[in-house]
Amino acid sequence: MQPLDVVTFGEAMTMFIANQPGPLHEVSEFTRELAGAETNVAIGLARLGLTAGWASKLGSDAFGKFILEKLKNENVNINHVWTDEKYPTGFQLKSKVDKGDPEVQYFRKGSAASHLHVADFKEEYFLAAKHMHMTGIPLALSEEARDFANHALAFMKKHGRTVSFDTNLRPSLWNSQEEMIKYINEAAFQADYVLPGIVEGEILTGYKDPGDIASFYLDQGVKLVVIKLGEAGAFYKSASAEGTVPGFKVEKIVDTVGAGDGFAVGIISGLLEGLPIKEAVIRGNAIGSLAVQAPGDNDGYPAKDQLLAYIEKNLQGVK
Repeated sequence: MQPLDVVTFGEAMTMFIANQPGPLHEVSEFTRELAGAETNVAIGLARLGLTAGWASKLGSDAFGKFILEKLKNENVNINHVWTDEKYPTGFQLKSKVDKGDPEVQYFRKGSAASHLHVADFKEEYFLAAKHMHMTGIPLALSEEARDFANHALAFMKKHGRTVSFDTNLRPSLWNSQEEMIKYINEAAFQADYVLPGIVEGEILTGYKDPGDIASFYLDQGVKLVVIKLGEAGAFYKSASAEGTVPGFKVEKIVDTVGAGDGFAVGIISGLLEGLPIKEAVIRGNAIGSLAVQAPGDNDGYPAKDQLLAYIEKNLQGVK
């Protein structure tokens, strides 16, 4: 089994992005892309030169084949992707906007990925990785997918691997907010690094202050909490350090989707490379700022030399 720096898992979808602004029902032309929080992270890490693997299920349809080819081309390891003959690959439509968040409509209910089961878990594949990244999305897809996610989390912790967790709340996928908070926090408490957005943190903890949100998780044994503050940057806190790192200035925001995943790419890659926490957060902010300047979810993610040059050029006022 090929050694991996990072393994992740979840649902990927084929995404159709509107070619012109306006309500989705009025759009006649779309551009096809790949969508999925965990595939975004795997792609971002691979572009930085790390070995990243992604585990999931896809339908034996054109959408599934497109996703596999896209990940192959991005050098993501897909040896833990099962093809399901019974259930389809999900897809989504995304509007084009001049500013702000785009409208997204999902067609994912009953997808192959939602039928990811503990029996599909390949221990040797996950053990080949130094680190696992997960999000709150698989926890919401189905009870089967939630069981898989919790099994993967417990397995990696048992075997001494580090785990990062992006809360990535999707309220529309849950039966209630109470259920969402319960399962998301249960997983977050087991992670080493927790990466919520500021609004997500308030929903999950009841606190508004980033320091209080971070302490909520640190008190449960989490080693590091990094809270995304949007244009203001990010707040981080561990047992030994805390601070706020300003964001990179962006002249024009094209599309905000994928920025949080890009942020995770920066944090994970930085920590795996042994960077100080603040430097890893700077890297996260940098990739997040690049992501919002491009239309696709991961179009703006850089190669390593591009990232370092971008940070060097735009670092004034950030440190």
